[in-house]
Amino acid sequence: MDEWELMRGRVYGADYTDPGPRPGRTYVELVGGPLDGLLLDVTGRPDHMLREGVTLPTEVGRYGPGGRALYAPRADGGRRFDWRGDIP
Repeated sequence: MDEWELMRGRVYGADYTDPGPRPGRTYVELVGGPLDGLLLDVTGRPDHMLREGVTLPTEVGRYGPGGRALYAPRADGGRRFDWRGDIP
């Protein structure tokens, strides 16, 4: 995926009236699971988060409202985080 394709996506947690990525920010793509295809803004996030992954609140996962989806970076060090499952 080239930079242009990545920048066309919707950003997780963004206002629905302006869901696109913003210039000067760094994003990873969420792959699989309930948030598949969304971009996650990782600008300024600690390095350990980029290595270990994230737990993101979502209402559309296995556990519905209050549930969370786990995403972890791919081993290739690229800009994609793969879904690892849902937790309550």
